[in-house]
Amino acid sequence: MLSTRFLHPKSIAVFGGREAKKVIEQCGAVGFTGEIWPVHPKHDEISGRKVYRSVAELPGSPDAAYIAVNRDLSIQIVAELAARDAGGAVCYATGFSEAGEAGKALEQSLLRAAGSMSLLGPNCYGFLNYIQGAMMWPDQQGGRRVDRGVAFITMSSNIAFNLTMQRRGLPVSYLVSLGNRLKFDLHDAITTFAQQDEVSAIGLYVEGISDPRAFQQAAEIARQFGKPIVALKSGHSEIASQVVMSHTAALSGSDSLIDVLFERSGVARVSSLETLVETLKLLHVHGPLSGVRVGAMSTSGGDMSILADAISKTSLTLPPLSDSGAMALKRVVHERMVVANPLDYQLFDWGDREGLRRTYEAFMNEGFDLAISMLDLPREDRCDASDWESAEAAIIEAAKSLRYPAAVMSTLSDNLPETLSLRLLDHGIAPLNGIQAAIPAVEAAARIGQLWACKEPSQLILPGASIEMAGEHVIDEARAKEALSTYGLSVPRFRVVASATEGVVAAEELGYPVAVKALGIAHKTDVGGVRLNLACPVEVTAAVTHMLAMGRNVLIESMVSGSVAELIVGVSRDEQFGLHLVVGAGGILVELLKDSQPLLLPTNRTEVEKALRSLQTSSLLFGFRGRPEADLEAVIDAVMAIAAYAERHADSLIELDVNPLMVLPEGQGVVAADALIRCVPGHHQTTQPVNFSDTQETVQ
Repeated sequence: MLSTRFLHPKSIAVFGGREAKKVIEQCGAVGFTGEIWPVHPKHDEISGRKVYRSVAELPGSPDAAYIAVNRDLSIQIVAELAARDAGGAVCYATGFSEAGEAGKALEQSLLRAAGSMSLLGPNCYGFLNYIQGAMMWPDQQGGRRVDRGVAFITMSSNIAFNLTMQRRGLPVSYLVSLGNRLKFDLHDAITTFAQQDEVSAIGLYVEGISDPRAFQQAAEIARQFGKPIVALKSGHSEIASQVVMSHTAALSGSDSLIDVLFERSGVARVSSLETLVETLKLLHVHGPLSGVRVGAMSTSGGDMSILADAISKTSLTLPPLSDSGAMALKRVVHERMVVANPLDYQLFDWGDREGLRRTYEAFMNEGFDLAISMLDLPREDRCDASDWESAEAAIIEAAKSLRYPAAVMSTLSDNLPETLSLRLLDHGIAPLNGIQAAIPAVEAAARIGQLWACKEPSQLILPGASIEMAGEHVIDEARAKEALSTYGLSVPRFRVVASATEGVVAAEELGYPVAVKALGIAHKTDVGGVRLNLACPVEVTAAVTHMLAMGRNVLIESMVSGSVAELIVGVSRDEQFGLHLVVGAGGILVELLKDSQPLLLPTNRTEVEKALRSLQTSSLLFGFRGRPEADLEAVIDAVMAIAAYAERHADSLIELDVNPLMVLPEGQGVVAADALIRCVPGHHQTTQPVNFSDTQETVQ
């Protein structure tokens, strides 16, 4: 975390030339009242202020320092400030870890120089404190002083600069650009700003998350302090470049795992900067919404059609009016108006402030989770907006008696001027710019409300510690099934044989039909290593003889029939997240559909069921077109068994595939028809062939 002195400085030391001068100018522009001490070896005066020659000459220990000099001198100044017990420093210089190995070594020198002192950066623009007016910033910025507002945390200085220039009325209390995150990372920033009383909500622009577990902990702290978080995550992580032996790694990647992390952490993800800003405005005024029920009204049926189309692409709803709500509206609107949601109240009362107030008040008090009034103003430079004043005044007056959250939304982002947005904010009405950005914002605010209302406590994800990947060991199907069965996963009865004669004996013991599989081969079907539904000794003999040429042993297995669906349940290892689960459409559909959902570990039955229901092919589990319903509880049991195995072997497991998991009709369970485990050498290995006893459950 940043020290309180650093975040709320009463004295600021600035080092450097042009950038340092900008810091002084911006502090003056927003009314910083504390001390500012420029430091430069040659200048006597900067921006009308006395210049000091060094840290040693400063009149005291600064609460905050802005260091805009080269990287080598930056390290020296940081060390001198730490020795003087300064509150903290922004390191503006580049050329550290982003510049290669030499830069990484210098960055470690910078870390040692800072000691216990707060440090932001390097390669960082700094931070803006709009509460006290401390502009630790080497450039222009477009913000204003506020008493309360949202906090922005970004991983791009230019995005941070652009966010300060928004003209949508969003009040910003703090903004920070993280730079290289040497001592102050994303989770530190969330924790810091969550605890500031002046912060209403937190907005993130992130390019990656270095410590998912710490992020989840920080998000929980924000939730405890009542500070909702909305994030824009850019970029899509590359799937691991190494050749994998199963499908699981190809179904998951860090970006999809970040989605799951956000979900578990109660964070809403949005897809544009515009929606990020609009969501934060809504959260600033109303906090997380309690539901997805939206009411909307306008003088235009066209507005309502566009808005309804936008809502149809989200989880939001436009519920019909209640009988009492419809009656209340009918008493105040023109007799030729159709009372409904959305409401086209036309222009019968346009210009009639009192008539509009009655309409707005009756509609907005219907009990929606958010009531939206559409309002687009004409251009201020070419048109006269006086005819719209009665609508604005009526909305503001109606808001005084509203019991439910209200917003004013423009169809186009340009048509809601910042001056009007600020007036609406003052009266507790959320101003939302443009349907295409604002409707996803409403959905995001509602999503946070849903996640926060969840009664089940969130489990802290497993640490993403890496393991030594010096080689790997592949556990064949027989041993993999044996290992997983000890955790409760149901598998078919099988035998491992070393000759055609043994194969026939095993088949007769298990009962025809049987499957014959080559062991020790990852993708057996690609090389003819799988024969199914063999019904006689001749077929078994031919299959075993063929497969013995591929390896030492062959698997003879009871056939599984009558399934209603085939799933893949896998475990993969991500560089940041460590082990995680993947569930999806299995069998031959893996490559065709790529229909899958990741799950972080540990997981629970609720999360597993939700992931299963979110699959595009989930209808196969629930009696699609008259087919039997699946044994859903048994599917969840199987996923939890695989998760338990993964957690137990987190220090050595590289990857695991159960594909297909044959899902049988309700009451009949599931069966893992194939399994593969890759692990660090020396783990999970057995030396003797596996023979399951006849007492093991057989599914036919």
